Amino acid sequence: MVRLEPDLRLVRAPNPSPMTERGTNSYVLGCGAVAVIDPGPDDARHLEALLAALEPGERVSHILVTHSHLDHCGLAPALARRTGAPVLAFGPSAAGRDPDLRARHAAAGLGEGAGIDPDFAPDACIADGARISGADWELRALWTPGHMGNHLCFIAGGRAFSGDHVMGWSSSVVAPPEGDMGAYLDSLTRLRDAGAARLYPGHGAPVEDPPARIDALIRHRRARARQLLDALAGGASDLDALTRAVYADTPPPLLGAARRNLLAHLFDLEARGVVRTDHAADGTRCYSLAR
Repeated sequence: MVRLEPDLRLVRAPNPSPMTERGTNSYVLGCGAVAVIDPGPDDARHLEALLAALEPGERVSHILVTHSHLDHCGLAPALARRTGAPVLAFGPSAAGRDPDLRARHAAAGLGEGAGIDPDFAPDACIADGARISGADWELRALWTPGHMGNHLCFIAGGRAFSGDHVMGWSSSVVAPPEGDMGAYLDSLTRLRDAGAARLYPGHGAPVEDPPARIDALIRHRRARARQLLDALAGGASDLDALTRAVYADTPPPLLGAARRNLLAHLFDLEARGVVRTDHAADGTRCYSLAR
């Protein structure tokens, strides 16, 4: 446990990986009756570490989940059973997804992505702009779809808990079918405009200059889109060839995530009329610049 501020503690889950950095950040907010933000993966060691982070006489009054990837929400049921606290989130795993994009994902034959909790069911749903409070803390929910349709950030004065929308060590994966690149870019602007002076992400260190970090992420995504269009103009057409062209310097363990990011860009560009989907004779989906 690390005390970040007088009313804020960090308990990092023991789930390091190329996708989670040193592990998922779980936050304990407040004193006395506290909120746990992102309880983390279903790991008995992490459950005991969270409970050990409480001071004598403290209790968990709220369990808040930014989104329902298992490394953020998996422990929520066990923590709720141990503490009696309700689990609050935007909604189940399919909540917040754009229906037109969902139909296009289905037409492309995309099943559910890896790492989603298909059974996630919060005790109460939090709407965009809702306020949740304890005796000495208050949070405002900011709906930030993109990484997932049910992703929320939580704003508390000059700080924000940004989940996987803005991380402290890497750009976020935006992977269909739960990922939506257009929504992700719009949500980045919403979070930047919320005016937080510090971000506490789901992975990595605190972000001390949120506008600069968010603007860098927007530039990164726009640069990837330009690279993709250049690759299409150069003759690459199927997803594997496009991934090799756009992510030529990406380490092999991360190419799967890169491929899904690129697919999200393709869906977004297609929705904007910039790219079209073609089908080869063997049924392979190919892509080209719209004329």
